[in-house]
Amino acid sequence: MQFNYFNRFRYLSKLMFSIFLPIYVICSCLSLKTYAFPIYAQQAYENPREATGRIVCANCHLAQKPIQIEVPQSVLPNTIFQAIVKIPYDTQSKQILGNGSKGNLNIGAVVILPKGFRLAPSGLLSNELKAKTKDIYIQPYSTEQDNILVVGPISGEKNQDITFPILSPDPFKDKNAHFFKYPIFVGGNRGRGQLYPTGEKSNNNLISSLYNGKIIKIESLQKDGYKIEIQANNTESVSQIIPPGLELQVEEGEIINIDQALTKDPNVGGFGQNETEIVLQSPQRIQGMIAFFTILTTAQIFSVLKKKQWEKVQAAEINF
Repeated sequence: MQFNYFNRFRYLSKLMFSIFLPIYVICSCLSLKTYAFPIYAQQAYENPREATGRIVCANCHLAQKPIQIEVPQSVLPNTIFQAIVKIPYDTQSKQILGNGSKGNLNIGAVVILPKGFRLAPSGLLSNELKAKTKDIYIQPYSTEQDNILVVGPISGEKNQDITFPILSPDPFKDKNAHFFKYPIFVGGNRGRGQLYPTGEKSNNNLISSLYNGKIIKIESLQKDGYKIEIQANNTESVSQIIPPGLELQVEEGEIINIDQALTKDPNVGGFGQNETEIVLQSPQRIQGMIAFFTILTTAQIFSVLKKKQWEKVQAAEINF
């Protein structure tokens, strides 16, 4: 009887373990994913490109920085090509992190492709493309919009050029695809933003004075940061806390005004967006163009030969 109870207990233990372990793993992955960029934009916006043409990353990354995108002028149906997004910045720059310390900049990008274009399956990539995309996790923006690709955050030191392997559609199989010129939109950021998706400010902002008056004392706090005591114009003494990591640009005894900057601007990053065009080319059109040029070239050759022959006949008649 005890043996039966032991077998039943062991069976129930295995059953509970097999049920709760997958649930725990899934919940852990979701909790980690929630705090990663660009999941902020994916959760807050159904489409990352607004009706005005602005990409929503600009709502949090307020500084403007340039980016570039390189794609072929035209591609054939059902072929893999690469779109290269360039996000340049000075790799010596250090940004202020959430805890107030300084660290390297991360980068991220979003590429909005035409409908029908999508991320190329890894099994179809060449060895060259596999090497370029190694350790770079590119994912669709959503299950409904697999033509929009996002990546990040990734280290910016070695990934200022991000290669997106893209598979073009086949209009012969996809009725929604056509041989046409299509626009491609891209956005890229480097460094942290100035706002969180909730609208709250991050510590990646300069701190302005809330009062008019005179700075009578600047005290360094134990956990870094500063406490600034201000003698307001109405003789009331007030204080203002400066978070860790920020550099002051005021001194004791200085007269300050409301909205005057107390710290230097810590932001060294920013966001930029760009666009380009690509042509989905028909193979029959290329074959027809080649045939036309072949016929035209042959006709010109025969025309030249005929002219030479006519000139010889004319010269013979004159000599006669």
